[in-house]
Amino acid sequence: MERITGSIVALITPFTEDGAVNYEVLEQLIDFHLENDTDALLILGTTSESPTMTHEEDCEICRFTVNQVNGRIPVIASSGSNCTETVIDKSLRLQELGADAVLNISPYYNKANDSGMYHHFADVADAIEIPEIIYNIPGRTGINIKSSIIEELAQHDRIIGIKEASGNMSYIAEIAHLANENFAIYSGNDDMILPVLSMGGSGVISVIANMMPKETHDMVMTYLNGNAAAATAEQLRLMPLIKDLFIEV
Repeated sequence: MERITGSIVALITPFTEDGAVNYEVLEQLIDFHLENDTDALLILGTTSESPTMTHEEDCEICRFTVNQVNGRIPVIASSGSNCTETVIDKSLRLQELGADAVLNISPYYNKANDSGMYHHFADVADAIEIPEIIYNIPGRTGINIKSSIIEELAQHDRIIGIKEASGNMSYIAEIAHLANENFAIYSGNDDMILPVLSMGGSGVISVIANMMPKETHDMVMTYLNGNAAAATAEQLRLMPLIKDLFIEV
């Protein structure tokens, strides 16, 4: 999979009133993003309600999405858990179902030591044949991945980038400095897309792109194509909506 630049939507999972996955609406959402310049889909993330879904539902959503996308854009599937063996098993299954890459969150609650943190990601990358993206969100997991560990993980051929949602620009600058030039940094916060891009970021894994996919894609590409003023104006215009999207869990 080539390096993804632009807007990766953290795609929601639609449900029927009785709690089943609504595949008719999911198909419509996938087509909506294909028509509106979304650069890749991230499925089964926490925006997708993955903590409340079964492994069987996860696998069926992956199968359905991969078939519907049919190779037109990359499909990244979240396989995260605080159990490394669970991540490996799930990643292998998602790989088998056609995912182009997996997203793996740091092991929440466990507060792993440095060696454990490193192996949580490296052992998964060793086990699979598709790329792995690290996910750092200490406000949810209770632990920040040390920049020195990111530097080491970035040397692995299959660890291609990070979804960075610490909100700490000093930390983001540090990992941008330490990681190699082939390691992609994606903003995990919609309110920090432009600051992350200014540090060499490749794009965003976005919530607001569920509603405004073309605008999110265009904002990233406007900046990367050299018009920082216009991209900044769009970032600021979207701020009230970005805030309102977190009004409820």
